[in-house]
Amino acid sequence: MKYTGNIIKYGDNVDTDVIIPARYLNTSDHKELASHCMEDIDKTFVSRVQQGDIITAGQNFGCGSSREHAPIAIKASGISLVIAKSFARIFYRNAINIGLAIVECPEAAEGISEGDRVEADLDNGIIRDLTTGKEYKTEPFPDFVQKIIENGGLMQSIANGII
Repeated sequence: MKYTGNIIKYGDNVDTDVIIPARYLNTSDHKELASHCMEDIDKTFVSRVQQGDIITAGQNFGCGSSREHAPIAIKASGISLVIAKSFARIFYRNAINIGLAIVECPEAAEGISEGDRVEADLDNGIIRDLTTGKEYKTEPFPDFVQKIIENGGLMQSIANGII
């Protein structure tokens, strides 16, 4: 699994209420959720995010409520990968379940800057900042997690008989 994109960077404790505000939880339409993604923390996010972009963040990304809407909004907005120092446990599992690639790598999350172009090879656990030339190591995803993400999420993987 390889991802290449430009970085949109956030700090610590980005909670699910700012990823997708509660006032939009009455819809399950992915495009509608994406149109409001990050609007309470970053009004420019939806106008600047491009397909394949990557989010980096600090500690405890996705804290707060256990709403599955948050990783859905991120994925539907075009984000291909989230790299953070750490994730809230429920957000981490929800992201995998809906097929959003996420990886904990404190060094990369700290060292990569807003706007940098990054290539992440999650098969081999290598994150390269193509802008600065720096390289970061992380744990590769286990095969079963790779299969879930590649197939668009847990339910899709089950429906396709992949797992």
